[in-house]
Amino acid sequence: MLGTMATVLSATIVNVALPDIMAEFDIRQGQAHWLATGFIAAMTTTMLTTGWLLDHFGLRKVLASAMLLFSAVSFAGGFSTSPDMLVIARVAQGAVAGLMQPMAMYLVFRIFPRERRGQAMGIYGMGVILAPALGPTLGGVLVDQLSWRFVMFAPVPVTLLGFVMVWKFLPKPVAPLRSYPFDLPGLVLLALTILCSLDALNRLQSPAGNGLMIVGGGLVAVIALTLFVLWERRVTHPLLQISLLRNSSFLFANIGALALGLALFGSTYMIPLFVQSVHGFSATQAGLLMLPAGLCLGIVFPIAGRLADRRSARSLIILGMGLFAGSAVLFALSGFGAGFIWLAFYAIVGRIGLGFMLPALSTGALNPLQSHELGYASSTINFTRQLGGALGINLVALTLEYGDHARGLPTLEAFHTAWWLVAGFVLLALWPVWRIRP
Repeated sequence: MLGTMATVLSATIVNVALPDIMAEFDIRQGQAHWLATGFIAAMTTTMLTTGWLLDHFGLRKVLASAMLLFSAVSFAGGFSTSPDMLVIARVAQGAVAGLMQPMAMYLVFRIFPRERRGQAMGIYGMGVILAPALGPTLGGVLVDQLSWRFVMFAPVPVTLLGFVMVWKFLPKPVAPLRSYPFDLPGLVLLALTILCSLDALNRLQSPAGNGLMIVGGGLVAVIALTLFVLWERRVTHPLLQISLLRNSSFLFANIGALALGLALFGSTYMIPLFVQSVHGFSATQAGLLMLPAGLCLGIVFPIAGRLADRRSARSLIILGMGLFAGSAVLFALSGFGAGFIWLAFYAIVGRIGLGFMLPALSTGALNPLQSHELGYASSTINFTRQLGGALGINLVALTLEYGDHARGLPTLEAFHTAWWLVAGFVLLALWPVWRIRP
């Protein structure tokens, strides 16, 4: 739980600091969004390595090493002297975070029986959700009272405490560790696909003089993705076990996870920027706006977890999607007159929807699988959710960049378009989710 809290805290806390970072380094929103996108892209790329690492070294060694490394790169990032250095630190954070996050879900589904997994995910989620609930608030206070650099230092105490607890409480492996080759070609092709596609989307924000790079990057991404799928189907020990997707419930739950990632990370990126750019809120106010939504999400999580053990995952996911889409529509219809209370209420509705989605997606995806499949399956659904997050942040950033600007910042109309886009993508995922078997 502490490992996931640190990764989610790092993913969300930087958003309220973006205006200050943009001002200090004199960069535009199109470049600054790489601080969020680079983190998510690196996290997405390394997630699928978790299954191999667990088989070879065991949970105790992998998680302890990842927490120490995460602490080191977070601390170093706070001393960045250029935007490039800061982006590199964020990418390194994301790469290590990708190793840590799937391990919690893997443990829950290994330890708890099927009839208690939803409840366990709800309790685990209630703890984890403290990070995005408190992250923007903590980030806002740190930015206003100290400096944006302290948002990089913030996760360090969490991961250091996690390292101590891992070494003290997690057992050494009982079962013999497995030995088989790592799918390095698969990882290279996957990284190439993600980086080239995100770079092409980023360059689309400033297309002048970048036409060749955009077309070339897009072609390389398509070719790399095709080669990745072909390679994964023929290699003996693939990075992504495509055979798992033959289970229809697992496949449709992954499509739902893609929509969840887009909704969660797209909205978390956009809300602080929206209220600071359009409504003139300070970083502290932007963080406080997200606090009630995070607390409500923490309350909903254990309730949704218990319901996931008793009701079909499909109905809970659809309920959550409907609530989140409604929240996005409310933001899309809001004007300059929307005050702090109403904006906080819109965020609460969306977070309640996300609270119903996450435990149900986990049980709907992993419960039909065998225990020996859980390591790779948990990595896969986490990978899919993070991929949705990376695409969501880029699509939102692209929409804002092409929208109207005033004084170098996106206008209210540009944000409205982005909110409609997020709502539309979530609603499109309703059809595959409906096909998850009860």
